[in-house]
Amino acid sequence: MKLDSSPIAAIATAPGRGGIGVVRASGKNLVPLMTALFGTQVLKPRHASYLPFTQADGSLIDQGIAIHFKGPNSYTGEDVLELQGHGGPVVLQLLLARVLEAGKDSGLRLAEPGEFTRRAFLNDKLDLAQAEAVADLIDASTEAAAKSASQSLSGAFSKTIHALVEQVTGLRMLVEATLDFPEEEIDFLEKSNARGQLKAVIEALNKVFSQAAQGALLREGLNVVLAGQPNVGKSSLLNALAGADVAIVTPIAGTTRDKVSETIQIEGIPLNIIDTAGIRNAGDTIDAVERIGIERTWGEIGKADVILHLLDADQGPTLADETIVAAFPAGVPVVRVWNKIDLSGHKPSVDVLPDATHVYLSAHDHLGIDLLRAELLRIAGWQQTGESLYLARERHLIALKSAGKHLNIAAEHAAQDDQSLDLFAEELRLAQVQLSSITGEFSPDDLLGVIFSRFCIGK
Repeated sequence: MKLDSSPIAAIATAPGRGGIGVVRASGKNLVPLMTALFGTQVLKPRHASYLPFTQADGSLIDQGIAIHFKGPNSYTGEDVLELQGHGGPVVLQLLLARVLEAGKDSGLRLAEPGEFTRRAFLNDKLDLAQAEAVADLIDASTEAAAKSASQSLSGAFSKTIHALVEQVTGLRMLVEATLDFPEEEIDFLEKSNARGQLKAVIEALNKVFSQAAQGALLREGLNVVLAGQPNVGKSSLLNALAGADVAIVTPIAGTTRDKVSETIQIEGIPLNIIDTAGIRNAGDTIDAVERIGIERTWGEIGKADVILHLLDADQGPTLADETIVAAFPAGVPVVRVWNKIDLSGHKPSVDVLPDATHVYLSAHDHLGIDLLRAELLRIAGWQQTGESLYLARERHLIALKSAGKHLNIAAEHAAQDDQSLDLFAEELRLAQVQLSSITGEFSPDDLLGVIFSRFCIGK
């Protein structure tokens, strides 16, 4: 990816009012900018200077702290200037406009989303996995997600990937050396214990994938849709899971006309719980608003990671319930939640039956809610390992899966005779490319563009 060397500037703090706000600039040489802003006042690198921030005519914008980080000892690897003032949006816009004006002769321009971190990556201050962890740390919605993002930002995930790459590289060297000197007639597979080395690499990769997959749950969470007939207790269950009255609950069927969403945490995993309008038969009398709500319900069901199908335990299954089940999308986990056991006399329990897992609970009395939470964790594949997790992204999981596939094919070739060594070597090479793409060593420019464009401006 080509590095645009023109200096950039942006507001680095979140929009809105705050105690402080930061305008950040980065470039190969910011001395002309600092001279235009502060005249003969010299900023000592990495020291805070309390200064007036003024317009070109000398009128005061604000007073605050200026810090100069001289490259390459900075976040981006270039000269960085941070102006820390009061966090009012008007003040920060005025300060940013002044910075852009002062740097116009140097080609200073407004930064694109993620451009500061992109420069850090291109200047070898961060690898790609660490750069992505910056955005993940900012976006973390749970404490566990924040801790895992910090792990990745510190380089723990990258170090693990590099260790796998080194093991694969070592195997490649042995294989290719054997291919280069066939006259030595060395039994490569036996004397170098290639099979044993390959088995160790595959086992290590599987462990990393398991940790990364669980870390991905911390980042993405699950979309859990509550579906069922009107007045079966969907809104009551949402409130019970959320621990607050986020949805209106009445005895009147059809109270919920549109989706109500709430994000909760179970063992640090974010779950996006979506309450939907009750589903009635087409022949039932419903108004236009409720009809639109039911259409939206099916739209949410189509996007669900998990469907909680609520049924009335006191009434038992009905033909309408079976009609709803038949319309659920294939391949999406469905939990039959039998609500209102406080009326039916059932005990809180979980029954694993051939058609689905059935959970018996009372949302009204908060009975069996923990059983449902545990079932959601089971569906998510969550395991409390006590090990540090990496806040992996989907592309990381795809690369790890692909690398594992190539290593398994390599193992098949290793089980054959030395005539398959060239194929063995090629599969190892392909596995190495996939692993290296995680840290950005073999990442195409278009992928980098997509990754950094999703960052916030100023980071």
